Amino acid sequence: MSKFVIYEVIPRLFNNPVNANKWKGNIEENGCGKFNNFTEKALSEIKALGATHVWYMGIIEHATQTGYSAYGIRKDHPAVVKGKAGSPYAIKDYYDVNPDLAEDARNRMNEFEQLVERTHKAGMKVIIDFVPNHVARRYHSDAKPEGVSDFGENDHPEWFFSPLNNFYYIPGQPFNPGFDIQGYAEYPAKATGNDCFTASPNETDWYETVKLNYGVNYVEGMQKQFTPIPDTWNKMRDVLLFWASKSVDAFRCDMAEMVPVEFWGWVIPQVKKKYPEILFVAEIYQPAEYRNYICNGKFDYLYDKVGMYDTLRGIMSRNHSAQGITYAWQKLGDISGRMLNFLENHDEQRIGSGFFCGSGIYAQPGMIVTATLTQGPVMIYFGQELGELGMDSEGFSGVDGRTSIFDYWSVKSIQAWANDGKFDGGKLSAEQRELRHFYQKLLRIVTAEKAVSDGLMYDLVYANLDNLTFNSHHEFAYFRKRDDDLILVVVNFHDKELDTGVRIPSEAFQYFDMEEGRRYKCVDLLDETTVYPDVELSSQKMFRVVMPAWKGKIFKLTAPKSPTSIPPTEVG
Repeated sequence: MSKFVIYEVIPRLFNNPVNANKWKGNIEENGCGKFNNFTEKALSEIKALGATHVWYMGIIEHATQTGYSAYGIRKDHPAVVKGKAGSPYAIKDYYDVNPDLAEDARNRMNEFEQLVERTHKAGMKVIIDFVPNHVARRYHSDAKPEGVSDFGENDHPEWFFSPLNNFYYIPGQPFNPGFDIQGYAEYPAKATGNDCFTASPNETDWYETVKLNYGVNYVEGMQKQFTPIPDTWNKMRDVLLFWASKSVDAFRCDMAEMVPVEFWGWVIPQVKKKYPEILFVAEIYQPAEYRNYICNGKFDYLYDKVGMYDTLRGIMSRNHSAQGITYAWQKLGDISGRMLNFLENHDEQRIGSGFFCGSGIYAQPGMIVTATLTQGPVMIYFGQELGELGMDSEGFSGVDGRTSIFDYWSVKSIQAWANDGKFDGGKLSAEQRELRHFYQKLLRIVTAEKAVSDGLMYDLVYANLDNLTFNSHHEFAYFRKRDDDLILVVVNFHDKELDTGVRIPSEAFQYFDMEEGRRYKCVDLLDETTVYPDVELSSQKMFRVVMPAWKGKIFKLTAPKSPTSIPPTEVG
């Protein structure tokens, strides 16, 4: 599989033209982004940034405090909706799209289909969320196809568990969380989405959701009753096939590890039989389960959050040594190319926030590693390329370093880039322009350079642990190679400029079957003005380079086709 670049974006917040940003504001006060805001110009600029895929987050209809009863959509109870806009992961109707995102709610599905068509026309593929583990407390499909029964419609709520049921119940007990639910009634209570099998979840639980039943009896020894196929399995297969028929190219599967791997191994081949090119990406946080979900669950890619993300965050926060990168990729071994790498997404704090680095400009060395260390895909989160701070207090989401997924809001950096729909960056600051240019350079390298997209990696740090001119606590270096294409990456996580010498061991030449002492033309792909015409690579000589603070260099090394008479020079 070829390396690709994902641009994650929340349509509700993208190019929202309303600037009010009122705390806890409703849709009339704070406005809302629309499918149609992704114009041909906007998509061409996302493509120009280097994206190959767009993950439109929050497409499937979810619970909200905004009423659409005039359009035949049942109203949600505000006590079990987080924020005015609601969580995109509290699914209300698996067969419909979020009406907030349509110019005309009656035409909402058609507007989504046109967005898919525009994205494809712009040369990118479409990813949407598939949320398999939980639904909104008041799930009700107004748009389900004829003959389809709702989740829970045929359940036996007098049973805690049955593979015939879609939900888990707490028989004889009303839903009674430890906070005011403002007249909301549910009897008997259903188990909550984060595996809370009581009638009394608290405010830190996913109380707005209900756990779906895939045939696992969580209370009685985790018994698995998969024969005959549980009803939820068949319902979810039909949901996936429905969205695949809309020309969606990939599913990002929310909390996939909370759904039994047996379901995935059953459903993914069925979807791929009809849509062989479609991809499945799993959000998963248990490294011990990685191979299980790849081999038995049939996933194409998995999140690498607890490995590479956590490692790089620790290094960028000055809490860990850069040597940890070696440990992170070695733990993955042969599946490193199946891991999706990122430094931001909707769940994580913004790099520029006061909870992380304080400025997006410090992301550069970590982002270079994220994007180029392995053959796996890389993802950025809208506004990351502009150093978005995520330090607003929107309403349900307070000042937590994240861009709210629960509230109606406008993202300042995106508005500056969009510039009233021109998408020319006309209102960006000089620092934002510099950062976006860096991301554009980097992400283009990811797909354009064969050594990065499909090459082998050789970690150089072990050969430099005793090298006094290489600071292995703050620096990291590695090769990527494919055929005659050779890339050397050196990054500096230190806040000081470092005069660096990288030792290249003889084993590296043996690994790549390269001739020692050969001379190369050397170009820094991130700064094309940095060109060294004749550099010798040898285990007997350091590769010398001056590394600016919080920066990285991606050197492309090209061997001349004929001997050169130019005297050798030292990089630096």
